[in-house]
Amino acid sequence: QVQLVESGGGLVQAGGSLRLSCTASGRTFSSRSMGWFRQAQGKEREFVASIRWSGTIVYVESVKGRFTISRDNARNTVYLQMNSLNPEDTAVYYCAASKPSAFGLLSVSGTYDYWGQGTQVTVSS
Repeated sequence: QVQLVESGGGLVQAGGSLRLSCTASGRTFSSRSMGWFRQAQGKEREFVASIRWSGTIVYVESVKGRFTISRDNARNTVYLQMNSLNPEDTAVYYCAASKPSAFGLLSVSGTYDYWGQGTQVTVSS
């Protein structure tokens, strides 16, 4: 029903920046909460940032002040601007979408029903 495609990952030096993009199929994008999660090697998947269909934004504490989530409903796209990157940010980043008008907790995986394939972000020191 919903297909998510991420892009923008890559290799950067510590202190650098990347912008991730996630484009969704369908006409109900503006009614869905959109989130970003990441999973580092050997670790569990971690919540990073989310923006609800109502406009509410939530970040994990470790990225506040460095990462910015935004959405462009006209393009069915959500973005994650990542600044001041450090090696601890190295992970596969996944885009996720909720059902229309969902009100689940934005920071938990169970709120999201659709997931992208992931894009690798590597930060070197």
